[in-house]
Amino acid sequence: MLEIWTHPETWISLATLAAMEIVLGVDNIVFLTILAGKLPRAQQPLARRLGLGAALGTRLLLLFAITWLMGLTADLFPIFGMGISGRDLILASGGLFLIAKATFEIHDKLEARHEEKERGGAAVSFGWTILQIALLDIVFSLDSVITAVGMAKHVDVMVVAMVVAVGVMLVFAGPIGRFVEDHPTVKMLALSFLILIGVMLVVEAFDQHIPRGYVYFAMAFSLGVEMLNLRLRRRVEAPVHLHHKYENDPQARKTVKEQLEFDI
Repeated sequence: MLEIWTHPETWISLATLAAMEIVLGVDNIVFLTILAGKLPRAQQPLARRLGLGAALGTRLLLLFAITWLMGLTADLFPIFGMGISGRDLILASGGLFLIAKATFEIHDKLEARHEEKERGGAAVSFGWTILQIALLDIVFSLDSVITAVGMAKHVDVMVVAMVVAVGVMLVFAGPIGRFVEDHPTVKMLALSFLILIGVMLVVEAFDQHIPRGYVYFAMAFSLGVEMLNLRLRRRVEAPVHLHHKYENDPQARKTVKEQLEFDI
């Protein structure tokens, strides 16, 4: 099993997947921070750490479950003369989910307007907050796990990438969040990469293999061009403001600004 780490492709997939997990995990960090902000200030750091730990645990459990289901290669039923197995169903449904999720997120960030919500002033318990975080981590984890399945061939690489991503978010949540907030094209590129990965999964569900090296090259080239844009093009106006579900919630915005030092 250790021989996979001698191949350059393994390290490329690890770096690419970890970077994707980090950028796409910023929204998870914001949501977690808002929930933890309802607690007394002394309990908030522990709640955030436990929330990220729960997020990692959820991702790993989903990852192992999905990889086990992908081992079901026996045909279940035919479609147009082609046998469809459990693995094919997982790949196709996962790919379609990524395409739909990325499209929804792009619309939500650029065009949606979120109405102001009333917030109750009642205090919440530490246990209830952690339970909310753990349950909603399942929703946030699904696209993360399917992305991992689409980008890496080996479960070991997926696990290491997820651990690295959560560790980086735990330590550098503020700087990463501010960078993505200041450069919204990075978020849009990550979401467009999800569409690319989703298409690849759907194609593979019908036994049409796309070498991952092509996908890595396309993603790296696109990201490299954007990094050059950020470095060489002087910003004249403020960047496009990405919308957030809590942008009209003054208390949520205050919490994120205090804890992560960037305003949603």
